[in-house]
This record gives sequence, C-alpha cells and structure tokens, in this order.
Amino acid sequence: MIVYSEEYLKHNREYHPENKNRLRAIMNLLTREDVFERVPMSVPKKASDEDILRVHTPLHLEFIKSASQKGGLIDADTYLSQGSFEIAMLSAGGAMSCADFHKEGRNFSFAMVRPPGHHAEPRRAMGFCLFNNVAVGAKYAMDAYQYKRIFILDFDAHHGNGTEKIFYNNDNVLFFSLHQHPLYPGTGAIGDIGEGKGKGYNINVPLPPGISDESYLRAINEIAIPVLKEFDPDMVFVSAGYDGHYADPLGGMQLSPKCYYEISKALKKSKVGVAFTLEGGYSLDALAGSVHATIAPFYDIEMDFEKSRVEEAAVTRYTDSKLNAAKKIISEYWSV
Repeated sequence: MIVYSEEYLKHNREYHPENKNRLRAIMNLLTREDVFERVPMSVPKKASDEDILRVHTPLHLEFIKSASQKGGLIDADTYLSQGSFEIAMLSAGGAMSCADFHKEGRNFSFAMVRPPGHHAEPRRAMGFCLFNNVAVGAKYAMDAYQYKRIFILDFDAHHGNGTEKIFYNNDNVLFFSLHQHPLYPGTGAIGDIGEGKGKGYNINVPLPPGISDESYLRAINEIAIPVLKEFDPDMVFVSAGYDGHYADPLGGMQLSPKCYYEISKALKKSKVGVAFTLEGGYSLDALAGSVHATIAPFYDIEMDFEKSRVEEAAVTRYTDSKLNAAKKIISEYWSV
C-alpha cells in the first residue's frame, strides 16, 4: 500500500532542497514503471491534536499551528508555507495510516509524505521537519492496537535526533539508526544507547563518508536484522531517507539503489510487517529510483541495477572498526 496525497505538494519553498518536486519525481517514476498496477494507493488520514501530543509538547503544537498562518522560516533550514500546519498533520497521519493497514494484515506500506519528520524533537522543529511522523505513527500503533514492541529503523544519512529523543527512555520502542558521521545534526554517538528502562533500546551506528553498498549492508545484516529478530516487534517502521545515495547533494555516502533493494529484501525475510515513511533524499532522479528499489522486493518487481560504487580501503577499515565497536557496546543487551 502506498499512502499519498496531492496536499503534500502545498508545503513548498521552490529553491529549498526539500520541495514539492521530490514527491512529483517519485510519483512520476512509479507511474511510468506501472508500479500502481501492482501496488494499491490510499489517501492518508489526518492526525488530530491528540495524536501529535503523544510525542510533542502542547507549546510546540500551538507554535506550528500559529506560525503556519503566515509562513516563513523557523530556522535557517526549516520553513513553513501558509497552511503547512494542516499538511504536517496529514504527513503525520500518513504514518498512522500505515499502522492501520498493518493491523488489517498488509505487510508492506509506504507513506510518501512531506514535510519529513525524524529531526523534529518534542518541543522543536528543525532539519526541514515540523512533526515527527514516524514517532506519531509508532505511538498511535501502540495506543490504538495495543502493540507492545515497535522497531524503528532509520537509514537516512542524517541522524534521527528527534526520534531518538522521543523514545530514549522507552523499552517498547527500539530505535536503530545508521547515519553518516560527521554530518548534521551532529548527534547519534555510538555510545548513546538510551537511559533508564530504555537503556539498550537506542542503537546508533555512525558510518563514514564514502561508504558503499557492501559495508553498509554488513551493518544491516550483521547488526540491525539480528537485533530486530531478537526484539521480536509487532511492527517495523522505517524512516526512509535516501540522501545516502551517491548522487545526493546533502550527503557523502556512496550507496546505490541496489542497497535499498537489499535492505527491503532483508526486512521482507524477517516476516514482520514494515511501514516505510519518507524522510530525506534531494537528488530527484536518485530519490525516485531508490524508492522504486525499496518497493520492488515486496511485490516481486524485477529490476536491473548498475554496479555498486567501489569503496576505498581506508573507508572499509574504518567501517569495520565502527561495526565491531557497535557490536561490543550492545552485546550486553543483544546477541550480535
């Protein structure tokens, strides 16, 4: 199931990297490739104030509601169009709709939403994000359907600081982030593993610029998937950001669409329902092709891929050291 609304295009600032053309590029490619002949599409529900308040403060909710009446910049990176509040509520609702489809027995959904969400903290919009869509979706799934365990995989090149902060003391949600370091927002240290009852339920795997498919997929297959299986979640949410693609102007990784295809294959084999929620990705062609590659394994869509980028030996060695360090840190909590 693909969750989408034309309303998402109304949140826009033409020369900002996070603009409406991102969704247009995705939907145009999926249409050309006849994806919608296999994959049904649905409109999102709209989040209520109560839904947002599961993860954000009343002050933050009211600020976004009020500020969007005029539009403008919240900070150097994050903007509001007139009416962005309503669109952000629909964006958070897209993740909630994925939880509804999962409960109905659909094992794959993709919320093609914007504005994105994983940088939004409980009381702060930042990094192009207004409300934390995936966090709203996860909390909704737990409250509406009594799910006890949610696994959130974040493969955006930028660390999902907002999602981490929201669930840092929570053992019902396991947040697993693979991200480039150094890179905005500068969070996501390997030793940040949660606090209180959430200790061990926050896993960060910072990775170097220049990393290519093979090393990245080692992090997925050697750490993320084993932890997911051991955690045994009721549902998986994915903060799906594609700025790790080699063509992306805001990242420095060297991933190809084949990498995202392989991530989806691994998640499909885990036999847990998966809901993707769109985050970053700012090269239009790379973004569209990577989303297509993400969807393909779930519907047995055949694809041809270019050869993966060659990784420098120094990057491989550094990645090996980071993966070993991550395994050592979390081995107290998980069998890796």
